[in-house]
Amino acid sequence: MAQKNMAQKNTAERSALMGQLASASRLYMASYALFNQALADHLSLHPTDLQCLNLLSLERGPVTTGRVAELTGLTTGSATRLVDRLERAGYVTRERDTADRRRVLVTLVPERIAEFGAVWAKLNGAWYEMFDAYSDDEIALLTAHMRRTVELSAAQVERLRSGEL
Repeated sequence: MAQKNMAQKNTAERSALMGQLASASRLYMASYALFNQALADHLSLHPTDLQCLNLLSLERGPVTTGRVAELTGLTTGSATRLVDRLERAGYVTRERDTADRRRVLVTLVPERIAEFGAVWAKLNGAWYEMFDAYSDDEIALLTAHMRRTVELSAAQVERLRSGEL
């Protein structure tokens, strides 16, 4: 009987925790979307363009517009328009691939990316201060959680786009 009550208590506690997690995650996602919009506005970019720059900066070098489409989940036509906007804003250039002249590569403009980085540098201090409150093990847990979230989000995006729901 005591074990049954303990299991019910744990289930109730778990349910309450999951409810708190659901609320906190919704607030977290909304706050990130609003932050992304504010940063994009500050840089006179569309939020998707801002995230594309973020993703491109994580790549090892120039990429094709097809790769931009893969990174962003956009169609190739939409990715082309996104690259057009980034090119007009001076963040990227298009260059012929020297190995295959038929391919066009999207290349980041270092000076513009440095400006982008300078804005991040001004904002990073507050983020690092927030993480100072966490132990190395807690930061490792948060990092693992973020990696798993990226994987799950990609799978959920695929479900939504495939019409599985």
